[in-house]
Amino acid sequence: MINIDLSGKRAVVTGGSRGIGRSIGLGLAQAGAAVSICARGDDGLAQMQKEIRAHGVTAHAQTCDVANAGALDAYIEAAAGALGGIDILVCNASPLFTSNDDAGWQRSIDVDLLGTVRAIRAAVPHLEKSGESAIINISSASGLIAQPRQPAYGAAKAAVIEYTQSEASALAAKGIRVNCVAPGSIEFAGGIWDRLKSQDAERYGSVVASCPFGRPEEIAHVAAFLASPLASWITGQTILVDGGQLLR
Repeated sequence: MINIDLSGKRAVVTGGSRGIGRSIGLGLAQAGAAVSICARGDDGLAQMQKEIRAHGVTAHAQTCDVANAGALDAYIEAAAGALGGIDILVCNASPLFTSNDDAGWQRSIDVDLLGTVRAIRAAVPHLEKSGESAIINISSASGLIAQPRQPAYGAAKAAVIEYTQSEASALAAKGIRVNCVAPGSIEFAGGIWDRLKSQDAERYGSVVASCPFGRPEEIAHVAAFLASPLASWITGQTILVDGGQLLR
């Protein structure tokens, strides 16, 4: 059995207080990494920090809206200071599905795309000091297929996939690997699919009929692998984690 060992690594996870981000943060901590998380609101941050620390590693948590460039820069610097540097950056923050008006498009661009761009830009000076660093961007299966119901979300997530390839090429010389994970439909308490179970039972049922929902831990496992030395020869890739959902 090969175990993922991130002992001594320092990881930053945006959007890390619940759902996929929460599972990734806990997964990295369980593998031995010190972890900093941020979220737009402070709900769950203190509890998450406590759960990370329970794995015997340094834990840092801070409120931050990644759509605010100044706040994001300040958070990355605070995280680097708290952890003593950054080896792993996971860009996970997302408003999820937004409206199809200008405001919805702007929110998707500001958080999903520019939040990723700015987080990477701020973290690179720290990552290049690591010598063995990795960036994992969280996109979505929605970025790979048509999204007539959520075109803004789908377009922003598609842009994240392309940006991952561009940054992988640009940062290779600095020894920074950049990869992307594209989750399918993931269900967790308080998440969009959990809410749709009661708000839009027909849509919820149609998704369940095509493929069972995944768990946030499924994404965390792949993110931990990509962050580890086991993935040292992988960069510029997008891994679809959807249980075969798109095949159906």
